[in-house]
Order: sequence, then structure tokens, then C-alpha cells
Amino acid sequence: MILPVIMSGGSGSRLWPLSRKQHPKQFLSLVGENTMLQETILRLNGLETLSPSIICNKNHRFIVAEQLNEIDALGGDILLEPQGRNTAPAVALAALKAIKKGADPLLLVLAADHVITDVNAFHLAIAQAQKCAEKGRLVTFGIVPNKPETGYGYILSGQQIEGSDCLLVEEFVEKPNLKTATIYVESGKYFWNSGMFLFKASVYIQELEKYQPDILTACKASIKNAVTDSEFIRVDAESFLPCPDDSIDYAIMEKTEHAAMIPLNAGWSDVGSWSSIWEVKTKDANNNVNRGDVKSIDTNNCLIDARDKLVATIGISNLIIVETSDAVLVADQSRVQDVKKIVEELNREKRLESVQHRTIYRPWGHINLLQRGKRYKSKQITMKPHARLSLQMHYHRAEHWIVVSGTAKVRCDDKESLITENQSTYIPIGAVHSIENPGSIPLVMIEVQTGSYIAKDDIVRLEDLYGFDKD
Repeated sequence: MILPVIMSGGSGSRLWPLSRKQHPKQFLSLVGENTMLQETILRLNGLETLSPSIICNKNHRFIVAEQLNEIDALGGDILLEPQGRNTAPAVALAALKAIKKGADPLLLVLAADHVITDVNAFHLAIAQAQKCAEKGRLVTFGIVPNKPETGYGYILSGQQIEGSDCLLVEEFVEKPNLKTATIYVESGKYFWNSGMFLFKASVYIQELEKYQPDILTACKASIKNAVTDSEFIRVDAESFLPCPDDSIDYAIMEKTEHAAMIPLNAGWSDVGSWSSIWEVKTKDANNNVNRGDVKSIDTNNCLIDARDKLVATIGISNLIIVETSDAVLVADQSRVQDVKKIVEELNREKRLESVQHRTIYRPWGHINLLQRGKRYKSKQITMKPHARLSLQMHYHRAEHWIVVSGTAKVRCDDKESLITENQSTYIPIGAVHSIENPGSIPLVMIEVQTGSYIAKDDIVRLEDLYGFDKD
């Protein structure tokens, strides 16, 4: 069987202000209605596969679980990395976990943030690669280039492997300049390096032991000492952090004698910038890509993404405009790679706009930050049916809760009460409290925090339902 291994790491900083450290691009709906992670899983429909294994940062675990649940795709492993160590260790964790269960599946290694428009061609390429992988080849998917591209690495293909559709891999090449990329494309022998693979779990581990034993040793210890936390598998941090940082290409594919390649022509893009999203999306009569509440006059060749407010444009061309509740990006199409520089500056200034959105996801629901002052903060809290917060207290702040819809079951010290629509309650400083949604519809309420210190670390959890204290 094929086990999809979906790598859901990365920050996607060139897609700021939508993509942020705590909510990067794989969790966003950038091209279609579903998020990129969801699209990656949904395009596997029609293939005979096991439930996918997801590898992600521990800080993203609740987003991953929620998005899988939305498309009814929970059931596979969700492996939590304490810190990113690139693709070679990530896939090693999935391979070791699969073999630990007594199986030896073919691992279909995919990134969670790629676009593929021709799903049938994608499925055909997997079927072609499967025959090679079952015979011990490590197969990568080479994208048939449609233009000279300097932002991708390339694969030089060799002869066709007898009895298969696979080609030998002669060489992996770093990102070229434009002149060299043009020569590559015109030769017909070079393909873009997609970073997608298909190989047996056991073969990958054998090659890792041969070429990168330090990675294998660290990953074996990390899996051996892993802890299951709800639907998550927490990789042992002490064993994993010393692991070398390396990609599959550098660690294995450039050294192995068993590398093979399948050409893939399926409308692939890694959507690494706003201009690449403009390229893959449907455009209007003026060559614009619009999303949200947009009104334009004499506007051409633009991408305008309005997530929170009306955006109006007059007499502009070749611009990227992205609006969120707390930030607006305006960039020339030719300068979108420099968005990363804005993020770097925000990081130096320790600005929250580079880290998180005003909407923050939790296992019990989500929080929308409404307003923040020196001694107060207001939020809209939405809690799922039958969910509840861990029992907790605060040393420096009081909280006022106003129920907008639904019913809240509130514990404050030794008192328990039901608060319904248009009612409110007060949680004094130091009070032991929790809140639960006992009903079958979402609970929506407004929370106002007041006090001398209102940062999120002023939480003393007397119980930890969701593993926050393990982070």
C-alpha cells in the first residue's frame, strides 16, 4: 500500500500578510476554497492509499487536526517535530513509525503547500512511479518545465529504465541563472525539482543508514521515546534536536545509486510568491485576480485579496494588494520576492503581525482579537459544542464574559452557573475558573480582560486538557 507522508512545515514568509509564523501558507485557502493542506489530501481521492501521516511543528497541531477533521481525514499519524530539521529527518520519522507497525509501505512524500491542477496526470505519474519504487528505486517527480525558471533546482534525466516508465537521474542541479535555465529548458533533458518522492520505507532507511547514519540514529531514538498525546505523536525533543538538518536531495538522492525520475506535467506550482498565485488563478477581463470585497476602475494585471474590508482601486497596474484585519501589503509584481524583507524587519522589531493573525485557533474553538490597550484586551471567543477550557486562574487580570449566542456553563471558585444569551459573568483576579459549552450549537461570547498584566503567560493551569504545558 501507499502511505502518503505530507510535510506541513515551513513559514511561507513571502506570502505575508496572509501567511504568518503561527498560521503559514499550507493552512490558508489561497487558490481554492479549501486550504492547501486540505487540497493536498483531497487530490489523493481515487488512489488506494493508507490514511496520510502528517509531519508538522508542534505549535500547528491543533490547526492540522481541525483541518483534517473538516474534510473527514483524521485517522493517520500526526507527528509533531519539536523543531524543524528539514525533509530528510521528517521523512525518516514517518518511515520508522510505519515500519514499527510491522509494515513496509511505499511512502508518497508530498509537500502540503503545492498546487496541482491536473489530478488525473498526477495519479498516472504515481502509478508509473509505483512500479519502479516496488523494485527498490527511490523515485522523484520531475516537473516538465514550461519556461526558464531561476527559482527552482533542476534534475538532469538519463536513459529510460528497462521495463518501466522511469528515467535514470544523472544529476541534481542548483538553481541556475536565467541564461543557464534557458539552456536547460531548450535541451528537453532537464526538469524542475518538485521535492515529491515515492519509495519503500525500508529502502529509504537503508540508504539513510548508508549515507546519513547520524540522522537515522537521532530519528530512531526520537521515535522510540515518542509520547502519544491525544491524536498526536510527540517526537522526543531531547533525541531529535541534535539531529542534522538536511534535505532528502542532499542526504540521499544526490548520493544513492537507486535514484529514478518520472516526468510530471500536471499544472504544478509551489506558489512561493504572490505573483505565482496570480499566475495560477483565473483572471477577469482586465487580467486581474480578485478575492473578497473588491471594486476596481481602470485596474489591470493585479492581484487584489481582500479578507476583512472593502478594497477599491483606480488606475493601477501590475500590483499585488493583500488586505487583512491588521495589515495591508501593496507591492509591485516584480518585487514580490522582497516581501520576505518586510517580514524580517517585523521580526527584528518583534511585531506580532509577523507571527499571528487576530484569529487564533485552539482545540476547543477559536479566538478573534478585537482590541488591545495597555490594561485591557477584548476578544470574541467561539467554543465548539461540548468543548471546555482547562481549569485555570490568573494572578494579574480579571475577566468579564458576555454570552452572545449559545449557553455557557461557568465555574468560578466553588460556584457553578449557566449563562445564556445576553447574560454576563465576572471572574475576579485569582479565581479558579473554567468554561464549558454544554449545548449542541457553538457558544459565542465576548471576553474583556482588565488588569496590570494581560499577557498570555498569566495563566496557571490547574489541569491541562490539551497538552499546552508540554510545549
